Amino acid sequence: MARRFPRTSLICSAIALTGFGAAAPAQNVAAPAPIETVRIDSGRLSGVPGRDASIRVFKGIPYAAAPVGDLRWRPPAPVRPWQGVRKADDFGNLCPQHDPRVKSLPMGEDCLTANVWTGAASAKERRPVYVWIYGGGFNEGYGANPQFDGEGLAKKGVIVVTFNYRLGPLGFLATPDLSRESGHNASGNYGLMDDIALLKWVQRNIAAFGGDPKRVTIGGQSAGAGSVGFLSMSPLAKGLFRASIAESQVRHPRDLELRYLNTSTRTMKGAEAAGVRFLGDRSTLSLKELRALPWQQLMEGSGVADPDVYTGSPSRPPLFRPVVDGWIVPRTYNDTLTGGTQNPVTYVAGNNKDESGAVPETAFEALRSNPPANRPGMPHTSVTLAVYQNWAKTKFGPMAGEFLTLYPATSDLDAARANNEAVRDNSRISTYLWGVEWTRTVKQPVFTYFWTHALTGPTEKLRGAFHGSEIMYMFDSLDANDLPWTEQDRKIADIMSSYWANIIIKGDPNGPGLPLWPAYDAAKPQVMEVGDAFGPVPVASSPERFEFWKRFFASQDAW
Repeated sequence: MARRFPRTSLICSAIALTGFGAAAPAQNVAAPAPIETVRIDSGRLSGVPGRDASIRVFKGIPYAAAPVGDLRWRPPAPVRPWQGVRKADDFGNLCPQHDPRVKSLPMGEDCLTANVWTGAASAKERRPVYVWIYGGGFNEGYGANPQFDGEGLAKKGVIVVTFNYRLGPLGFLATPDLSRESGHNASGNYGLMDDIALLKWVQRNIAAFGGDPKRVTIGGQSAGAGSVGFLSMSPLAKGLFRASIAESQVRHPRDLELRYLNTSTRTMKGAEAAGVRFLGDRSTLSLKELRALPWQQLMEGSGVADPDVYTGSPSRPPLFRPVVDGWIVPRTYNDTLTGGTQNPVTYVAGNNKDESGAVPETAFEALRSNPPANRPGMPHTSVTLAVYQNWAKTKFGPMAGEFLTLYPATSDLDAARANNEAVRDNSRISTYLWGVEWTRTVKQPVFTYFWTHALTGPTEKLRGAFHGSEIMYMFDSLDANDLPWTEQDRKIADIMSSYWANIIIKGDPNGPGLPLWPAYDAAKPQVMEVGDAFGPVPVASSPERFEFWKRFFASQDAW
């Protein structure tokens, strides 16, 4: 019996939309019945129909051997081939994680599986490919989340691949013993190794689904966007994809916010020391003994923050996250950009209106009366005057007076609004300045966006256009998720998924019937607003504020 995954999981000067009809699809393919069975390097597979008969879905395909026993904390190993036709009709296990919201779903270390949505009628077709990496702070998430349902993009001519990668201490534990045995004097990046193994699997096998291994785009949100960034910097991933889409948290290396977000890294020495501390009494066990422990014991207490990272606020990154190991991630974020050693790929990067500490005004009173508890990766939010002023003095130090002059407040309401303006300026300006550094050596085009549409449904007033609220629109996965969608939602989803399909198909979001999305230009500090309106807007709310943030970033240490 097929496992049941919930239909929705919320884990995680512009032109107004009015007046635009449905966007012309990037490539609205009217094809014969899609492929039913395929042969990949490990055996034959049979898929299942999508909601639309023009799409076939192949679920739970092993792309690497189960990382259990002696394979725990090692690079992904090849899949053992099978005989006959394997039914790919059931999503695989979630990788072990501590999120109570998914505790009823099947979970286990045998979790390195992929899912493919295709509308190709034969293996002779060569459709562009989108590989999606989920977010969740490197501690949560799964590729079968209905938000990532690939049918909408597949109907526009794209083959969509989602997959699972190792999380928490199973994906990112580093210790001196693990580093010594690696042959590279490195440990802690097993989750990134899974990403690379999946991309190599795509290169070997996607043609069987009618895909083009030469036209692969990777994308992700939050920690998935972080993974996109690390893969875009890793020499081990060079040549495995031609474009990157990072939804949220692409920042300038001197932006303090970077340090708690999912592009935050650890040093090899620091990660090893943290790993030993995390293991505690278990650190005296041999690697053989550690590999024999039940995964449940290893996950206990793993969803914690790293207390050793200064961010200018109470925010802290997750303890388990990628490592600058000299191998998979050979250089720091700043050194990579300064040296121009990143992979030469087209890049799409954006932020959301109500993330990184900004919230909708309809949430001010609720947050004042019931402040949320801090958790790893959670941004600081100021909704009272006292908290706002204290945060400004802590974060900006000798520049706090100038900051408070530029973003003044004399009441709780003023403070909450000023906080929003500052956070949104910070994110847009930081991404713009990242673009200045990125495009200094990479000549492929860059496109940046700012998402402004509040997700329809129960989160609308409290969370607005929150972190991750854009995902279902980019995928056009509305029909796979049970929310009270409006006609406006469907129009926005059609436009956004057409942009995304165009990026994946040809490396440029623009196409017939779509509002023009200008490419990034370092000489023009602007960003494409998408959501409630479509068109370029300034990255800063005033020139004086723009100059302030530039000087503040320049005063900080690079990450």
